[in-house]
Amino acid sequence: MKKIKKRLLFSLLLLIAAGILVIASTFFINLYVKTYVSDKIITEDEAASIDADCILVLGAGVWNNGYPSTMLEDRLLQGIKLYKNGASDRLLMSGDHGRKEYDEVNVMKQYSIDRGIASEHVFMDHAGFSTYESLYRARDIFEAKKIIIVTQKYHLYRALYIADKLGIEAYGVASNPRRYAGQTRMSSREVLARVKDFFNVIIKPEPTFLGERISIKGSGDLTND
Repeated sequence: MKKIKKRLLFSLLLLIAAGILVIASTFFINLYVKTYVSDKIITEDEAASIDADCILVLGAGVWNNGYPSTMLEDRLLQGIKLYKNGASDRLLMSGDHGRKEYDEVNVMKQYSIDRGIASEHVFMDHAGFSTYESLYRARDIFEAKKIIIVTQKYHLYRALYIADKLGIEAYGVASNPRRYAGQTRMSSREVLARVKDFFNVIIKPEPTFLGERISIKGSGDLTND
């Protein structure tokens, strides 16, 4: 009986130690990622002098009526503003279009066109299924070497870290004009996502799809479907 109790106690202590290690590792990886790229988050005015290959707007949800969610709309408005301020003459809309009935990128492109952006200056990445895949494809499919990333600040740290580790010169402009429903939940999930992509950029798996190259310096209409 004593041996059994000792084994159970040892197993419990081992589980506690493992739990502490996981929590500590998660904390330090998050701190490292945020600190590593903090100086890459810039203002709108600073972005105007970057002369980037493109402004990468990362996708988010769209409503059933074909209108962007509040989070996505704020990203789009920020991206359009940067375009009009001269940060780049190309917009790259990267999001989920993995199913016919769900299409983030055409909504993103149309939203930009409706606000005066020329269609040929707006590219769509139909297979930006994750932040990692969006950055990988921006480099390998669209041949972007110097980019400005637009997303909310809590997400921007991870996107910039991935870009750096993939060899892309990247800067970020945060889009945070309001607080969003479910922000606490999204921020909590982002903590785990940073840990996942911390290891992803070490392994560097290929994205779900690659395909033929479409230079960001050409026409965005080549990405129309």
